[in-house]
Amino acid sequence: MKQFKYTINGNVYEVSVGDIKDNIVDVTVNGDSYQVAMEPEKKEEPKPVVRPVVAAKAATSSNTNSRIYNEKVVKAPLPGLVIDIKVKVGDEVKVGDTVVVLEAMKMNNNLEAECAGKVVEINVQPGQTVMDDEVLIVIE
Repeated sequence: MKQFKYTINGNVYEVSVGDIKDNIVDVTVNGDSYQVAMEPEKKEEPKPVVRPVVAAKAATSSNTNSRIYNEKVVKAPLPGLVIDIKVKVGDEVKVGDTVVVLEAMKMNNNLEAECAGKVVEINVQPGQTVMDDEVLIVIE
């Protein structure tokens, strides 16, 4: 049992608070006992994680066949923090070249180009948090 002493408007109150069972607590104020019903503790609902939507971009090749950029992109394989970008727009990359370093689950992950080509777009910057499947680099 916890003991408290309160002074309210010059009046002294000696309060003893007992155990809580099913949101009912035994409280004694200046020798008088009361059973006090407490409101149940409100549980905060977890907030949903909102992922940004990345629209697919279309481009035409020299033979006028339409293709979608997401065939030649580097995407985040899991949520994380961009630590470093190893390329610039205009750089030529080969398959297996590291283009982005992503920290996820306290580990640095080297993200590699899965196709050869020229970097035409960088959609992130160091220090930026990204979600899985977010397009980081576009290669043409």
